[in-house]
Amino acid sequence: MYDLVVIGGGPAGLAAALEAYKAGTEKIVIIERDIELGGILNQCIHNGFGLHYFKEELTGPEYAGKFIDLIKDTKIEIKLDTMVLNISDNKVVSYVNSVEGYKEIEAKAVILAMGCRERARGAISLPGFRGAGIYTAGMAQRYINLEGYMVGKKVLILGSGDIGLIMARRMTLEGAEVKAVVELMPFSNGLNRNIVQCLKDFNIPLYVGHTVTNIEGTNRVEKITISKVDEMRQPIKGTEMEFECDTLLLSVGLIPENELSRKAEIDIDKRTNGPQVNESMETSIPGVFACGNVLHVHDLVDFVTEESESAGRNAAKYIKENINIKEKNINIKTGYAVSYTVPQSFCLEKLDKALNVFLRVKNVFESCKISVKHGDNNIISYQKEHLTPGEMNKLVIPKNLLDGIDDEINILIES
Repeated sequence: MYDLVVIGGGPAGLAAALEAYKAGTEKIVIIERDIELGGILNQCIHNGFGLHYFKEELTGPEYAGKFIDLIKDTKIEIKLDTMVLNISDNKVVSYVNSVEGYKEIEAKAVILAMGCRERARGAISLPGFRGAGIYTAGMAQRYINLEGYMVGKKVLILGSGDIGLIMARRMTLEGAEVKAVVELMPFSNGLNRNIVQCLKDFNIPLYVGHTVTNIEGTNRVEKITISKVDEMRQPIKGTEMEFECDTLLLSVGLIPENELSRKAEIDIDKRTNGPQVNESMETSIPGVFACGNVLHVHDLVDFVTEESESAGRNAAKYIKENINIKEKNINIKTGYAVSYTVPQSFCLEKLDKALNVFLRVKNVFESCKISVKHGDNNIISYQKEHLTPGEMNKLVIPKNLLDGIDDEINILIES
């Protein structure tokens, strides 16, 4: 019997396990399917990590390394190259590896920290030939940064998420010619700092409101056609542009890895594709918590760490108090222009001093405010100079402002 089983050894799993250990949880195991800890950070050799959490600029491996070193100084058990197969409703975790074979272990609490995966070509129905030279941006990043393999010389990138922007710079630094970054939406989905540092600093054009409408080349990509799209995101005839390319990188979204969660019949939020959680990061199954990109896709690893530490602390509290009762939760509803919130509900009695809410918006806004309402009553508003879907926002709502509410609150954008 383990006190805590953490599934995933990336930044979320490491932070959650370490925080639970600090809170007095003794028998903890981290189960990681890769051959080393660190997750996606191992291939992110660019800097910019840790500015919020460590107050210094680090590369991905450096950020992960700090937590790995801290884990080594604890009694936390690590199982690498191990695949979790199932989580039962009474928190029995089934896994398999080459040393132990198939095994089942019981846990008092479980933390889900499986991360996310990239959306591939098949999910977006790209037209044209299926020649070689089409990669997801993350796969290209792994080939270049970890395997030492250059994936192409003349490159077009579809999707302006952060990894697509970062790979535009990376490919340029490695000697490739990046023709353009193409984005279906009328705005970029990446952080503004990445648009400046990765595109503008290298004179790489960004075509928003465009998409790929044809790929030519039977053995390998030879030519890519892009077109402008209308308000319904359909290609507009007569707006075609052709690029001589041998490589297409796809940065078209990330999907939280929740096959285990669905198999365990955990309630999933259709907007985030991650588990629904309360203020403790606890899912619909008591004692099962979730954090990091398996919960919702983050823009900064610093936010992943903060959220995961909360999951670790609350898992430790759950284990100590041995409470298996679901308290009444107050729902958090999304109003105008808010895509989603995490958490989706909260228990007022369990809040300490404030309720922390992460959210994303659906469009670009200038000089607006995020308002928190109960019915027609305004609880609190936060003035914002600039909001974009690519950047996550965090609200800190004082507990005393929520006193007396027992049904739901609504979060929306107002001018």
